[in-house]
Amino acid sequence: MKYIDAFFKNFLGQAPKWYKFAIISFLVINPIIFFFVSPFIAGWVLVAEFILTLAMALKCYPLQPGGLLAIEAVVIGMTSPHHIKLEIMANFDVVLLLMFMVAGIYFMKQLLLYVFTKLIISIHSKRTLSLAFCLSAAFLSAFLDALTVIAVIMSVGVGFYGVYHKVASGHSFEDSTDITNDDKIVKNKKILEQFRGFLRSLLMHSGIGSALGGVMTMVGEPQNLIIAAQAQWSFGEFFLRVAPVSIVVFVCGITTCYLLEKYKLFGYGDKLPRRVWVVLTKYSIQKEQKMTRQDRLKLIIQAIAGIWLIIGLALHLADVGIIGLTIIIICTAFCGITDEHALGKSFQESLPFTALLVVFFSIVAIIVDLKLFEPIIQFVLSSEEDAQLAWFYIFNGLLSMISDNVFVGTVYINEAKTALASNVISREQFDLIAVAINTGTNLPSVATPNGQAAFLFLLTSSFAPLIQLSYGRMVYMALPYTIVLSVFGFLSMEFLLPSLTQILLNWGWLITH
Repeated sequence: MKYIDAFFKNFLGQAPKWYKFAIISFLVINPIIFFFVSPFIAGWVLVAEFILTLAMALKCYPLQPGGLLAIEAVVIGMTSPHHIKLEIMANFDVVLLLMFMVAGIYFMKQLLLYVFTKLIISIHSKRTLSLAFCLSAAFLSAFLDALTVIAVIMSVGVGFYGVYHKVASGHSFEDSTDITNDDKIVKNKKILEQFRGFLRSLLMHSGIGSALGGVMTMVGEPQNLIIAAQAQWSFGEFFLRVAPVSIVVFVCGITTCYLLEKYKLFGYGDKLPRRVWVVLTKYSIQKEQKMTRQDRLKLIIQAIAGIWLIIGLALHLADVGIIGLTIIIICTAFCGITDEHALGKSFQESLPFTALLVVFFSIVAIIVDLKLFEPIIQFVLSSEEDAQLAWFYIFNGLLSMISDNVFVGTVYINEAKTALASNVISREQFDLIAVAINTGTNLPSVATPNGQAAFLFLLTSSFAPLIQLSYGRMVYMALPYTIVLSVFGFLSMEFLLPSLTQILLNWGWLITH
């Protein structure tokens, strides 16, 4: 093997060949465009290239290709390391959120698994169960990281799928089998297919629920915290500012969940087969009988930690990341987890995305230094005040469907803050625009797995092939939610947000900064 072939095989690993060639081409043409054509054009080309790396996240994690583009941009002078550091420090709360809050929830998984298991076993109506999962995911995602909530629900699904697959293959609960192999399942093939449909719909309802809850609070999604920091909103103020849109969308989303299950539309409606329910119930009873006093005490400790988490966030007793660190300390200290390697596992989910977030901030620094969004922002801000909210919502929504909503939200809130500092917009208008950016990045982004980290996590998991959840099927199943959430979010923002915000200001529930 020649060295050039070996290098090409190593470069970006298992990514498609055309993608490898594309990234190499980008790295070659960017300096040429920057030095010989126009820095402004080179900046926009880089942003388009970076969005492509986000859109291709299923083939190659964006940290490596996006990181190479960012490093080259610094080398050729598109931005400076100092500016990148300033962007990171300005959004350091988000870095702490991802580092400590996601890791903290990892140590509460035992409790969350227990709760979701009880829901599946106890609730017999599929419509009620779907609503319960959607509502639970919404509530948890308002206070916890949405990705972690989906990870927990997915763990429940994997566990139950594995249990039934073993029994259907003629094995016992304790036997070790390959759940990816259906060869031994002959009689129960139809039941397994129905069970797969049941699990698919529950996971999709939960994913949408995480978006419905995630838009409501400043800790629901990482970009929410960035927006809250720039707007100087507290936890309670963020909730009230967004409420005229988020509550309407929440009601519409829950109604959509019920109707999809009732009329069995868009791949929803599969019920839990009776034979599967019997197997899962036996397994759950057997598992609970084996629980010791220590195990039950661990659940109580995790529940107490969860109560502290909600109170701490609601009253803003400390920064989000610091509260997450207290969760880690409480859950590990009182649950007997003192081994360094056991602690390390909790950070595996969050740190890759934390590193990617730093690359986001590098691209944001480039956008600021090269004034890339200035023409778009000038176009939006030159329109009538009433139309500005609509444009911000639409631009954020469309870009969030194909790109990462954290990146999009960060870019637009920075531009809005610059407009405020330059006295182009009033403080009252800035607050409304911040709501438009928040809802624009959170609601239409459910259209594709690219926009929602929780969806992307589900799609790239080993569980997705087991329940036959492909990219196309996920987009299809999300379509009714995309339409409802996007349209009602837009209408609420246009017709309810300004007037209801003024009412809350008059009542003294909100303050003018």
